[in-house]
Amino acid sequence: MNITQEKIDDLNAILRVKVTPEDYQDRYNKALKQYGKQVNIPGFRPGHVPAGLIKKKYGPSLLAEELNKMLSETVQNHIVENKLDILGNPLPKQDDANNGDWENPGEFEFTYELGFAPEFKIALSKKNKFTFNKIVADSKAVDKQTSDLAKRFGKLSNVDVAEDQDMIVGDFVELDADGNIVEGGIFNTSTVSLEFLDDKKAKKILIGAKVGDTIVVDPRNLSKGDADLTAMLNIKKDALETLSDKFNFNVKEVKRLAPAELNQELFDKLFGKDEVTSVEECKAKIKEDLEKRYAQDSEHLLKRDIATALVEKTDIKLPNEFLKRWIVASNDKPIAMEQVEQEYDGYVEGLKWQLIQNKIIKENDLKVEPQEAENHTAQLIANQFAQYGMPAPEGDDMKEHIKRVLGNQEELRRIYDMLFEVKVMEHVKTLVKIDEKEVSFEDFSKLASN
Repeated sequence: MNITQEKIDDLNAILRVKVTPEDYQDRYNKALKQYGKQVNIPGFRPGHVPAGLIKKKYGPSLLAEELNKMLSETVQNHIVENKLDILGNPLPKQDDANNGDWENPGEFEFTYELGFAPEFKIALSKKNKFTFNKIVADSKAVDKQTSDLAKRFGKLSNVDVAEDQDMIVGDFVELDADGNIVEGGIFNTSTVSLEFLDDKKAKKILIGAKVGDTIVVDPRNLSKGDADLTAMLNIKKDALETLSDKFNFNVKEVKRLAPAELNQELFDKLFGKDEVTSVEECKAKIKEDLEKRYAQDSEHLLKRDIATALVEKTDIKLPNEFLKRWIVASNDKPIAMEQVEQEYDGYVEGLKWQLIQNKIIKENDLKVEPQEAENHTAQLIANQFAQYGMPAPEGDDMKEHIKRVLGNQEELRRIYDMLFEVKVMEHVKTLVKIDEKEVSFEDFSKLASN
């Protein structure tokens, strides 16, 4: 088997693989023999189909399959042995369909396009300045979180008349343009939470509603988008196209949430037995917890700013035309080149950041040890259990959970990628200048949305 590489430019090359019968004959004959043992052809006993008939009928497809396996191994070995730093995978040339006679096989030549990862330099110094926006949990944020926690542990009760924070349970009944009930139309029982209703007019109509009232509403004004609307009416998305704007809303119940009192019973539920013993201590702890949570958001924004700056300032040239063809060829679902062109800038931005990370990892010998992956996985598992108010597993139980998560190759790769990104950012932060600035949560939200 003869392999030659033809350089087109610094980012593109053609790989030619010439295959002779001596390269594939043994594998091909073995495949024919094996297939002859298992194929069923009318008129012949299993395993007794003449070899000539097998070769005539199935030879080309079996040869193509064996050549494909052999070429895959050969090309991959060539890439590894020659330490070729390529992007994506080798892309077979489209004209290879006419590279030989499949009915009377002899010599074949296959060609592949290669796209190479570029050489580039990353310039980082204290001249590169970034801002860590430290979010301060002000009294407004603390009071809101305190109120939300009290509601979470509060109690629901039925009341006679709806107020602006209540929930109304009722039947939605579809009406026609004349206000008559549509026979066989939409009917569903659902809940409307007035506290979270954005449409002020709709909210005003429902305030004061009593059990037994029937109110004509447009359900679109009581929902937050199509997904919420389809769930509220228990309909499919395509039904929205012809959805009536008139529904009877028959009030069945009005429920009011009474927040839990800020007392020792609530403090113990929130923070553990006797960890907090006063409203002041409760709010101080809530402020501390909020700012810890906010710190993660601040880190995400800093990372985004650094990544964006590095991608913009680092001169990285890519084999763009090759990459576009490779995206089309490797996509799980059919995709048009027009769509690739439209989305390519976003793809390139992600690829450049990945190349920058890989270069930083390689040049600084950054590593993620297995114990670090296990510790991180344990924390993820503990957080997941905490979301459901459950204690984290311990001892062998935790080890089993960790083993199960890391046994999933996709999860394993995701966790390692996450930890490598953390190490990259930690390294970058030692090279640049980072100023800390205190901001309110509102101001931070504006920065994050830009």
